[in-house]
Amino acid sequence: MQFTYFPKDVCSVKIDMDIQNGVISNVRFTRGCNGNLKAISKLVDGMTVDEIESKLLGNTCGSNYTSCADQLAKAVRAAAAAEQSQSA
Repeated sequence: MQFTYFPKDVCSVKIDMDIQNGVISNVRFTRGCNGNLKAISKLVDGMTVDEIESKLLGNTCGSNYTSCADQLAKAVRAAAAAEQSQSA
């Protein structure tokens, strides 16, 4: 299933991803720190929602309370909820 998330209070404006049985792939960020976000996308490819969330949730950027990585953790949790409701 394809899923789109619109992050808040970060440079990235959109996160697209695929989720199948709780496993995330093909993460794509729109805007933000291009090199870092490409690297994060590669690192999380094939990871479960729980794995991503446990590593990235709460990560901050500078003095900001959140980061693109933190927003990705929130995005994958939202994707999991959407996937679960779609299969119900």
